[in-house]
Order: sequence, then structure tokens, then C-alpha cells
Amino acid sequence: MTNIISIQSHVVFGHAGNSSAVFPMQRMGVEVWPIHTVQFSNHTQYQQGWTGRAFDSSDITELMSGVDKIGQLENCSALLSGYQGSASQCDSVVSAVSKLKERNSKAIYVCDPVMGDPEKGCIVADDVTDKLVNDLMPIADVIVPNQFELTQFTDMPIETLQDAVAACQYALSKGPKMVLVKHLHSLSSDSFSMMLATVDGVYLAQRPHLEFAKQPVGVGDLITGLFTAGLTKGWEPKKAFEHAHNAAFGVLRVTQESQTWELQTIKAQDEFVNPSSDYAVQKVG
Repeated sequence: MTNIISIQSHVVFGHAGNSSAVFPMQRMGVEVWPIHTVQFSNHTQYQQGWTGRAFDSSDITELMSGVDKIGQLENCSALLSGYQGSASQCDSVVSAVSKLKERNSKAIYVCDPVMGDPEKGCIVADDVTDKLVNDLMPIADVIVPNQFELTQFTDMPIETLQDAVAACQYALSKGPKMVLVKHLHSLSSDSFSMMLATVDGVYLAQRPHLEFAKQPVGVGDLITGLFTAGLTKGWEPKKAFEHAHNAAFGVLRVTQESQTWELQTIKAQDEFVNPSSDYAVQKVG
């Protein structure tokens, strides 16, 4: 059995950050060791607000040290990072990646560089963006940005399929071995588009766009978790990409049918093992 350390946000109610990623990875048969960067009552899009706090960056270091002391880091296959609330937390993630790779040189680092999206713009402080772009993403084996975050990393505008392919290929030249773009909003208003780029090729996945009164939060965290779990199970990147794409769509469809705002992660859990959709990916580069 493989083991993944997941360093990102956590909510008590609903599914975002670790609350969106941990159970799906476990349902795929992977052990997950979560470290929370913040713990909030709910995600931050509620009009009523939220309660909770961000944890000190030293918590990440201390928890990693504790796992190391019991001799378990060498058994960890991957470290996944998501939302980081401060520049110092980003520094702690860099140290955590270094420590893990000292103990297990085969371990991979998957970076979901949570910065924002086209509608909200940048949702993290400038120094966090700087750390993500210059420190975390270049050392990652896999990055999982959305279109906005890919543009931040490459400084390349993306309007067309060719633009997206070029940006992904440039991103690969900056350090990562794989780029999974979890949403390419410019390609189509009717379809939801994702892209995977590796040294072997660039692949596009598209499925129907689902309408929601309020767009569910935590979808990107879910996609990143599913893809990471697939990789640690030894799947080829294309298979892990296809699985993550179809499983996430299944969860969204159940969420839409349930007419709820929060992702129906538990109700739709069979999707993580056997997705009900089978949208094939196509090679585009």
C-alpha cells in the first residue's frame, strides 16, 4: 500500500482542501497522512463568513519531524501540497519535500499551486504567489494549476488550444515532469476542459459543462488528489489523468442531481473506484 502526505487546508463542514482530497484517495486504496495548513468551520465562500485559524508554519515542520522520528517517511510515496496561507508555510513545504526525498529518493512532490482563478483573481498574498511560482512549482515533479495559475507560472497568455499546449510545454522546461491543468476555461463555454502534459505528449480531456446555482468549491482539490493517488498506484500518467477526469465529473453530476452546493463526496464515493463516465482523452501535442 502506498502512502501520501497531504499538506493543505481543512474544513469542518463540507469538502474543500484535505476535506475534499483525503477520503477519495483513501477510497482508491491509498493511505493518506494529512497535515492541515488552516482549519476553518466551512469554506470561505459562505456569505455568513467562517471561523477557525491558520496554523503556524512550524507545525508543518514539527509534524514532519515526528513522522520521521518513527521511521515512516521512508515509506511515503508522495507529498501533495495545496492551499498555503503564508509565505512561511511555503518555506516549510519546501523543507518537507527535501526531507522526504532524503528519506525516499523515489517519492514524488505534487504541487497544487492554489492562487486564484479568472473570476476571483488572486486570492493569496503576493508573497505567497511569489513563493509558489519561484520556489514550490519549479521543484515539483507534478504541478496541477488551473489556467490562471499556469499563466502566473509561465507568464504566457492562454486563449487557444495551441496557447495551452505551448504554456504547458514551457512549464515542463522550468522543472516539473508533468503538468495537469485542472481547468482550461478559455477553450470552450460548453465543455469543461483539462490538459495533461508530459515529455511524451500533451493530452486533452473534455466533458459536458454542468450548470450550478453556486459553483461547488473543492473540485480542484479533488482532481489533484485523484491524480496523485493514481500515480502512486503505479498507473501511467494518461490513465491517472483519465480516471481523475471521469471520477470528478461523476461527483459533480451527483452533486448537481442532489441540488446542493457542497460536493457530494460520500454519496458519490463509488466514482473513485469505478467512474460511471468514460470520456476518453485525445493527444493534441
